[in-house]
Amino acid sequence: MQLTQEQLRAATGCTRDKAEAWLPHITQACEVFGINTPPRLAAFLAQIGHESGRLVYVREIWGPTPAQQRYEGRADLGNVQPGDGRRYQGRGLIQTTGRANYAATRDGLGAYLPHTPDFEAVPALLERPDMAAMSAAWYWHSRGLNALADVGTDDAFVRITRKINGGTNGLADRQALYAAAREVLE
Repeated sequence: MQLTQEQLRAATGCTRDKAEAWLPHITQACEVFGINTPPRLAAFLAQIGHESGRLVYVREIWGPTPAQQRYEGRADLGNVQPGDGRRYQGRGLIQTTGRANYAATRDGLGAYLPHTPDFEAVPALLERPDMAAMSAAWYWHSRGLNALADVGTDDAFVRITRKINGGTNGLADRQALYAAAREVLE
């Protein structure tokens, strides 16, 4: 399916300028990872639209909040060296967080893209539009989210949200974007 700028705008809630800038990167990432049907695109675009604040943010807004302060020293995120919490804050269109996840993203993308950058060594590379989009699509693929998107139910969309967010933060916004995306894509 060929995604248009207008569809991208409606599905993510982004501006015309953001749609123009992001369209080639998101299109390429979706092609690589088989996010290529209306149900898959609708769910994926709604999720990245929410996660990135309408394709505005590719780096977590840092306070630090109490939740962000807890990134420091979290072995489950691979944050085992002083400063890892902030260094490996959320980046990309699906906010990759933690040293271990940066390494997993590098290794996972490496199977699909020659010359994948070392995100663990240079975390800011996940902010590049091509890598921000590609990392989100790889994450989606690695969690089997195309299969859930193919189900196409509201319950399946909530399950996708849980796999991306760990909970249901921002669910109402995600659902509103999903409804808009389904309208323009299906």
